Amino acid sequence: MKIILTEIEIDRIIEMAWEDRTTFEAIQMQFGLKEQEVIDLMRQEMKASSFKMWRQRVQGRKTKHEKLRDFEKGRFKCNRQRNISNNKISKR
Repeated sequence: MKIILTEIEIDRIIEMAWEDRTTFEAIQMQFGLKEQEVIDLMRQEMKASSFKMWRQRVQGRKTKHEKLRDFEKGRFKCNRQRNISNNKISKR
């Protein structure tokens, strides 16, 4: 089943994929896209050079996969960050 995404959702997924501490599991929970689907989306939406830079950045990065993280509970959260609900897109 192919998921239809709006431009706003695509922009948010790309933003989350670039963030170091946002896991692929968080993207899957919020948008229903698995890691490979996120990679395919990034490949489709970005310039080739930007995609290569992003892949080098996230490949093997522990913070992008919940199971590879060092800490057991909690997460980093800036005190200026709004609370995130389980809405499709958090309020900006």
